[in-house]
Amino acid sequence: MQKWMMSGLFFAACAFAVVLLFTLPGKEEVAEENKPVMPQVTLDTAGAEAAVKANCISCHGDQLQGGAGPSLQHEGSERDAEGIYSIVSKGRGQMPSFKEKLAPEEIANIALWLAEKK
Repeated sequence: MQKWMMSGLFFAACAFAVVLLFTLPGKEEVAEENKPVMPQVTLDTAGAEAAVKANCISCHGDQLQGGAGPSLQHEGSERDAEGIYSIVSKGRGQMPSFKEKLAPEEIANIALWLAEKK
């Protein structure tokens, strides 16, 4: 009798695991869900430069040459505007998130400006 009960429990656990395997989202799906959506803005170079001077030069240097943070002088050759927007919004590594400090449109403007740095 105990063999049948243990076999039944084992079968139920396996069935539950198979159901979970096919219903849980994959790593790519979760990453897409958490990716911030960049708003459509027109590049305002003066506004982007002012925002960078106010928020970024303490770590990335006044010429974006790097310092506590990496150089951003050629950031556009490494990432597109959406990738830059995601990093500035969410933060990464030692870089803090700026989504509470800057408006999404300001972050998008900075991302467009940095994407032109090739």
